[in-house]
Amino acid sequence: MVPLTASRTGGLRSSLPALLTLAAASALAVTTEMLPIGLLPQIAEAFRVPASISGLLVGLYAVMVAALAVPLTVATSRYPRKPLLMATVAGYLVSNTVVAAAPVFAVLALGRAVGGITHALFFSLVIGYAPRLVPGGNVGRALAVAGSGASVGLVVGTPALTSLGAAAGWRTPFAVLAALAMCTLVLLGRVLPAVDHDPDGRPPHTRRRGRLAAVAASNTLVFLGHFTVYTFISVILLANGAAPALVGPTLLICGACGLLGLWYAGRGLDRNPRRTTLALLGAVMLAVAALAAPWPALWLVLVVIALWSTAFGGVPSIYQSCAVRTHAVSPERAGAWINATANVGIAGGSAIGAGLLETMGVSMLAWAGAALVGLGLSVALVCRRAFPVEP
Repeated sequence: MVPLTASRTGGLRSSLPALLTLAAASALAVTTEMLPIGLLPQIAEAFRVPASISGLLVGLYAVMVAALAVPLTVATSRYPRKPLLMATVAGYLVSNTVVAAAPVFAVLALGRAVGGITHALFFSLVIGYAPRLVPGGNVGRALAVAGSGASVGLVVGTPALTSLGAAAGWRTPFAVLAALAMCTLVLLGRVLPAVDHDPDGRPPHTRRRGRLAAVAASNTLVFLGHFTVYTFISVILLANGAAPALVGPTLLICGACGLLGLWYAGRGLDRNPRRTTLALLGAVMLAVAALAAPWPALWLVLVVIALWSTAFGGVPSIYQSCAVRTHAVSPERAGAWINATANVGIAGGSAIGAGLLETMGVSMLAWAGAALVGLGLSVALVCRRAFPVEP
């Protein structure tokens, strides 16, 4: 029997079920990646390690992605996309199972490393998959729909499972993620169509490689700044008077605003990518800087975090769409560079944040994060062809 192959001629609506399955898998992936952030105090206490060391679990994961995203994408370019994508979801199943059962911190770190290797390939595939499902004029919205799962992972998955971890122990949410990975495998197998792809990729376009480099550089700086602060958001909330049991619900309520940013990005990236980029990055920079202020009440801190979450919700779609539209390399390889550089930012941000937290305190996290996001915004301002007015 010949497998179903997706058509790019039917528009966004006909491809919506497939894009939503990609979104479901993305939600699983991002929740797996980010869950330790809300559980750092419990994990540190369970294994009797400092909070700064447990925070490096996020950095370890990101280092694996940063190092392996491009090589793995190139090495697997000849394999069919759908089976390869399903194999990565199976990797999340293994990773979360190992973490949930880890008897010592070293085994926990090993489980996270497996997840990092999986993640290195997963988002490169998703970023390449979504544009192959729709006509070229719908690439921005297709990536926003597929990427909405990442926002759901941040907005719903991570906070909800953080709350579950606070109530039932930190191992429980990882076991739940393992079960969800199995369900996602079934969903992908039944709903996602196969897509055609060029096994050899496309030769780099010399003039356009500079544009892709600019997009990747801005992506690195913005993620570096964001995760300098976000890795330790639970510490920031506790320092401002939040009770430990309220960390998860707080992230859920404030993070829900990220869906607004995603909606704005999806609406704007197929119309005016440059305006969309500058608006969201500027808002992220200002909101992160505002966290450095000595706010007199917790609710004011929550408002700032809500604004930050709103703006950052659309940021991943910006870089994915702009990278694919440079046409410098194949969509998968463009996705690999965005995946790799984002995780350079995540790893570096968690390391910078850990160092600042140990030496200079919570307030310096926000100043450093805002400065780095500002540098990423500067790259976007200067490189007009990488972030064009018209898609």
